[in-house]
Amino acid sequence: MTMRVSLQGKVVVVTGGARGIGLSTAHALAARGARVVIGDLDADAARRAAKDVGSDALGMSLDVTDHAGFTGFLDTVEREVGTIDVLINNAGIMPVALLHNESDETTYRILDINVAAVIHGTRDAMRRMMPRRTGHIVNIASVAGKVGVAAGATYCASKFAVVGLCEAVRQELRGSGVEISCVMPTIVRTELSAGFAQTRLSSQVEPYDVAAAIVDALETKRFEVWVPRHLGVVDRVTRALPRRVGEWMLRASRSDRLMSDAADSPARAEYERRAAASAPPRR
Repeated sequence: MTMRVSLQGKVVVVTGGARGIGLSTAHALAARGARVVIGDLDADAARRAAKDVGSDALGMSLDVTDHAGFTGFLDTVEREVGTIDVLINNAGIMPVALLHNESDETTYRILDINVAAVIHGTRDAMRRMMPRRTGHIVNIASVAGKVGVAAGATYCASKFAVVGLCEAVRQELRGSGVEISCVMPTIVRTELSAGFAQTRLSSQVEPYDVAAAIVDALETKRFEVWVPRHLGVVDRVTRALPRRVGEWMLRASRSDRLMSDAADSPARAEYERRAAASAPPRR
C-alpha cells in the first residue's frame, strides 16, 4: 500500500483560486489541514474566498501575467506565511471562437495566462523547491491538452503546451525530491463551460471532483491525473486506433462541435466579457 503524504500544515498556493476549480481545491485542501493562500486577479474575490475557506486561509491580489509580480507574490507568501510546499497553477481562461474569428488580443491573452504564466510559476517554484529537495507543483491542463476541438484552437494549443511542459519538467525533477502533477479534467461545470452541451464522450464533472483528484495526487505523488480517471484508459485506447476512427467517434457523438456550438451562446456572454478583462492588453 502506498503511504499517503499528509497535507497538515503544508503551505499551498492556488492561483486563480477565487472561484471554480481553484476555490473548490482551496476548500478541499483546508479540510486536510493545509494553510491555503489564494491568489486571484480579483483581489476582493480572493479575500472573500479566503474568508469562506477558513481563518487560516489568505487571499491576495495576483496577476499571473506580471511575472515580476508573480515572483513577488510568492516571496510575500514565504515571508508572511511560510515556505511554499505546493504551488497549484490553476489560473486560466477559455474564450471560444473559430480561429479565423479570434482576435490577436484574445490569442495573446490565452497564451499569456494559460502558458507563459504556468511556465513562469513552474520555473519559480522549481527554483525554490529544488534546493530544499521537497515540494510539489500541480499544473491544471485539460482533456483539451490531448484532443483538438474546433473553436478552441488556441485554448487547446495552450493546454497541449501545459501537458508538454509537465512531461519535460517531470524528467528534469527526477531524483530532486520535488514532484509535479498534470491534471486533465473533462468539461467542468463552471462558468468557463457555460453554454456547453453534454455528449456521450464528454461527460461533465463538478469542480469538487477535480479538487478531490488534486488532493489525491498530492497525497499519493501521482503525475498523470485524469478527471474522471477512466479517461486515461479512453485516451490510451483511442490513440491505438486509426485517426479516422477517433475522429468519427467525435463526430458521431457531436463532441467535435462542443465549442463551436457554444461560441455564440448568450449563456457565455458574461464569462467571455470577464475573460476579455482577465489580463492587461499587450503594448
